[in-house]
Amino acid sequence: MEAEPRRIRRFVPQRFSHRTLLPLNASSSSHNVSNTISCWYCDYKISSFNRPLLQFGRRYSRFLKVWFSIGVGFALSALLGVTLILLWELARSLHLYGGSNKLGSFGRTLLFGLPPLVPGLSLSLADVGYVCVSTIVSVFMHEFGHAVAATSEGIQIEYIAIFIAILFPGALVAFNYELLQTLPHLAALRVYSAGIWHNAVCCAACGVALFLLPLILFPFYSSGHSPMVLNVPPTSPLSGYLAPGDVILSVDNVTIRNAQEWLKLNTLTYNLKLNNVNVSLHSGDLGVVNKMKGYCVPTIVMEESKITELLQNQHACPGELTAFVKSFVKSSCSSNVTLDDGRSETDLLDRELSMYCLNAKDVVKRNRCGDDWGLATTNGGGCTCSQDEFCLAPVQEPGLVWVEIAYSSPRECLSHEQNRFPFSETSNVKETNCGGTFIFVGDVISMAHSIHLTSYQPRWGPQIVAYFPNLLERILIWTFHVSLALALLNALPVYFLDGESILDATLSQFTSLSSRKRKKVLRLCLLGGSLLSIIFCLRELL
Repeated sequence: MEAEPRRIRRFVPQRFSHRTLLPLNASSSSHNVSNTISCWYCDYKISSFNRPLLQFGRRYSRFLKVWFSIGVGFALSALLGVTLILLWELARSLHLYGGSNKLGSFGRTLLFGLPPLVPGLSLSLADVGYVCVSTIVSVFMHEFGHAVAATSEGIQIEYIAIFIAILFPGALVAFNYELLQTLPHLAALRVYSAGIWHNAVCCAACGVALFLLPLILFPFYSSGHSPMVLNVPPTSPLSGYLAPGDVILSVDNVTIRNAQEWLKLNTLTYNLKLNNVNVSLHSGDLGVVNKMKGYCVPTIVMEESKITELLQNQHACPGELTAFVKSFVKSSCSSNVTLDDGRSETDLLDRELSMYCLNAKDVVKRNRCGDDWGLATTNGGGCTCSQDEFCLAPVQEPGLVWVEIAYSSPRECLSHEQNRFPFSETSNVKETNCGGTFIFVGDVISMAHSIHLTSYQPRWGPQIVAYFPNLLERILIWTFHVSLALALLNALPVYFLDGESILDATLSQFTSLSSRKRKKVLRLCLLGGSLLSIIFCLRELL
């Protein structure tokens, strides 16, 4: 018995009009389908959902037609939007437009489902797992949309298949292609646009769930206070200073309320450091003096720690001491800013500077001065030190940032453990029974991404329940990105994707072109869209 040609909806390649690279033949009986296995393609066909889907589509046919008609409008808008992105990419390739790379990064995020990554940081193994889960959810929503739209138009589903073509996984819905051809063009558009529409709805649902997540988890978790540490890998520069269960309170005296603020504030601190280097002394290896972030140190302590006059040579501090210099800020309430030897601020720029070697653990306990403590400002515009104190700033190497991190240890409070942290050259700690403050000097962006935080703290239960909100949040974020990318990829006016069928049905519905001219226009649009898509992909890969 000769098999009838079947209409296939699929995730990776979509279709030829009457032929395809993937096997489309199916038995005339929906209950007698065979799986396909070859060296480059294998699938698993499921027909047990055919009758429930058909009954559901017929029962709610009127509502579903209205629902998928809205999807037609969205799909046509997406088709127009991605076409404009491709044309913009062509203009960049031909150097017709020399704008910033922000739109290119935005296009990559949309079309490839990748949130912006920090340079030098790659996807972790956990992120790969999130991508797999979110891909399964997104593909299911896409194919479920095609299946329900087809049954609402009275088209019987033949089977649902999960396949792997070469190395690319996907899913497809098979139904009678000849019956689909007899439908009105608008009805066919509803079927073709259903997958894109359902991906958009899935994307919106993830966004709403993320927005309402604190409210949803409120009975079990508290949020909006301070992020809690979930894990500190041994390779992290904060290993030994933070532990799972610790809560990060502030960075440079700026309160941290969630994990996102932790990343944003450290990134902002790094960018401000690069864009606003206060004094760069190119005498030996002295590095950079941060004049705006300092501590009020008594004059008597300064005189005891003053070791040398720096001209062209750099003298490192011995042992565990840290080098400080006088900051070029108004550190006391006097009207003139001078050093103890009477020199003014201008005189300090003459490559002659006094250095003081101090114990950073003792210095960080003193009052802060300067206006470079993150986003925080001090009262009186920096007038924080008394008459017998001066504002000393740490000496830093170029590219390194000095940040002060305050934390609390709820479990340590309960167990009265103290002095848990060692001391090192770059991180200095002052502790209380419930936490403390330590100094980090280095690449703050890599440091911020080296630990795993959660914005939610469990109200009760074992420590393992603290991982659930972070797990749920990451799945929602990745599903948002992957579902949006799948919708826009299928809207591309290229061969084998939904965009081909949508463009064909749109030309038939909204133009009065003859069949021959319509096919020429369709072929030209698909060829141009495919070439532009290849150019876009090559620019991202190279």
